[in-house]
Amino acid sequence: MSVIVRDTGFHAEDWTEGFDAPIALDLPSDTDPATLEFNQTTRMIRIDFPSFADGRGFTLARLLRLRGYKGQLRARGHVIADQYAMARRAGFDEIEIDEALAERQPQDQWIFRADWQAHDYQARVRGTA
Repeated sequence: MSVIVRDTGFHAEDWTEGFDAPIALDLPSDTDPATLEFNQTTRMIRIDFPSFADGRGFTLARLLRLRGYKGQLRARGHVIADQYAMARRAGFDEIEIDEALAERQPQDQWIFRADWQAHDYQARVRGTA
């Protein structure tokens, strides 16, 4: 079973459509950014994170947002609580983790990082954090 992490904490899976194109897409972390495509009917894109050390999914998320994708964007896999703020800044709406990770890093560790807009590097440099 998966746990969905949002700014408000842990949630049960609520996506009921399945992950079949064109409504929802699954992208591996090694997707070539030059081939990123979506259309107006794509409502969810889920990007895999095979390891917490693999940051390619952050780049894919940012590029999708820069190219105008407005639908739901979900990181799935080995994203850790320390990466939550970076994931949100890259454009992800939520993160899908397994129950084992949710036990090792409980909800309070994720919520601690949910104020992702106020504590970024640029805000600290400007003195507004």
